[in-house]
Amino acid sequence: MADTPSFDDFHAACRKAEVHTVEVATPDTQGHLRGKRVPVDRFFRTTATDGLNIADAIFTFDMQNDLPDHPFINMESGFLDCRLVPDPSTARIFSHRPGYALVFSDAFDPHDRPHPAAPRHVLADQIQRCRQAGLDPVVATELEFYLCTPDWKPVQDHIQYSSLTDAMGVEDCVAEMRHALGAAGLEVESSNPEYGPGQIEINVAHADAMTCADNTVLLKSIVKQVAVRHGMRATFMPKLWTEPSGSGMHIHTSLSEDGNNAFADSEGGPNQLMGHWVAGLTEHAEAMTLLAAPTINGPKRIRPYTFVPTHVHWGLDNRSMMCRCLCEAGSPANRVEHRLAGADANPYLMIAAILAAGLDGIERALPLPPMSEGDMYADAGDARPLPTDLAGAIAAYRNSPLAEMLGEMFSAGFLTLADHELSLAAENAPHPDEVNDWERARYADHC
Repeated sequence: MADTPSFDDFHAACRKAEVHTVEVATPDTQGHLRGKRVPVDRFFRTTATDGLNIADAIFTFDMQNDLPDHPFINMESGFLDCRLVPDPSTARIFSHRPGYALVFSDAFDPHDRPHPAAPRHVLADQIQRCRQAGLDPVVATELEFYLCTPDWKPVQDHIQYSSLTDAMGVEDCVAEMRHALGAAGLEVESSNPEYGPGQIEINVAHADAMTCADNTVLLKSIVKQVAVRHGMRATFMPKLWTEPSGSGMHIHTSLSEDGNNAFADSEGGPNQLMGHWVAGLTEHAEAMTLLAAPTINGPKRIRPYTFVPTHVHWGLDNRSMMCRCLCEAGSPANRVEHRLAGADANPYLMIAAILAAGLDGIERALPLPPMSEGDMYADAGDARPLPTDLAGAIAAYRNSPLAEMLGEMFSAGFLTLADHELSLAAENAPHPDEVNDWERARYADHC
């Protein structure tokens, strides 16, 4: 297809690939793809231009499709239809499911306004804020996940980080994942075994912020589907077991200005723009933790010596930092890696929070805090601690400037879901560190 395909380009590609079904998709609040499957002829005859309706309840679902009381979307409001409008520039054709294609869609409310609870809209708002400032965000995500047996046991009983010799049966499955992702339009950079038994990381090339978020949820969906084809299960649950490594989503950001990386002249430390960007990320770090770890399970990663930050700090090439700044003189790859989010975090929402926080730092010209060096688990100095449980993350987000920036309806609904998770966990997962069977039953298949 063309670089920016139209529906005519998409139609021609579907004919060539003998597509019979188009999936009209949008992410829900959990980052799960929802929508409808439409016969290909019907899609191009009506859906491509008219869209289709779906209940706005999709933005209130918890992990297992229960409907906690939502202040705006509820039985009193009637769970109204919202309209999904396909975006032809997002069209993908699948190789792992021949005959199927997918197109991402934006959600509109009954008044034909962007739905304020839709994660794609939450992110689009922050992208627009950046562009109004003359800055175009460039984003990449790195995702870790576990491959398991059908009853959620690890497919390996040992760790071989980045081995090219070990577990070739697992590699057969991951190779098909790479191929399927590439066929769906994602530029796969690499994959490797991670620091857990059966844990994998797949890296995809950077893109504009919305495409990156689309790619990230599609990666998760395709990885899960391919794993099942190989008799395995894949999960992005952030802490599947108590002892082995958790799974994270590292988010890399830079800003393009007039087509060039505005961080490129950082040398040995952030330039002024990057400094304000990082200052914004540190300013809003505690509130951002709820988006990074939105269930009782996610904050259990935030512990010392887990390669997850426990405090609000930034540094250079140091993986104990919350914000790891890559600052090589003149490099077009200079960027900030945000290392807090779990693999279950909704990428649209997490990227939106990073853009909102970073741009706030730029707009207010926030001063860059002192740089941290060395082992930040051994001595965090004066750095503020991050919330280490869901209750603390909720408290940090509620009534925060970040919640206001991301929108009243969205934030109220997101807090409702978090409060719901907290109430369930109080009865079923009371231990602050141990991961139990209730958590695996609740999250493993749905993260």
